[in-house]
Amino acid sequence: MAYDIKLADRIREYLVQFPKLKIEEKQMFRGLTFMVNGKMCVSVSGENLMCRFDPALQDEVAEKNGFQPMIMKGREYKGYCYIHPEGFKSKKDFEYWVGLCVSFNEKAKSSKRGKK
Repeated sequence: MAYDIKLADRIREYLVQFPKLKIEEKQMFRGLTFMVNGKMCVSVSGENLMCRFDPALQDEVAEKNGFQPMIMKGREYKGYCYIHPEGFKSKKDFEYWVGLCVSFNEKAKSSKRGKK
């Protein structure tokens, strides 16, 4: 599946303002994932953002425009969601979502598979 290259560029431009973050890009989730300090942070999936955020904020973010819960194998994954383009069209909304992911990254746990 192709992903929105312009959206990936927007994320890159946002993340460069945090010079202390170690940012790596990986092709995964049928798109492009931005790993921050070794942990999945935010992805571009098709034309959507895929966000990783504090699961305690699930109810709050579910009210936002463009929100779609992440459901895999019939199970909703708390702390992960897709945001459709109408939910991040404005600079303010885009920065809200990517900022939410970056702020959670510090306390997020690394994938068990990724540890060595």
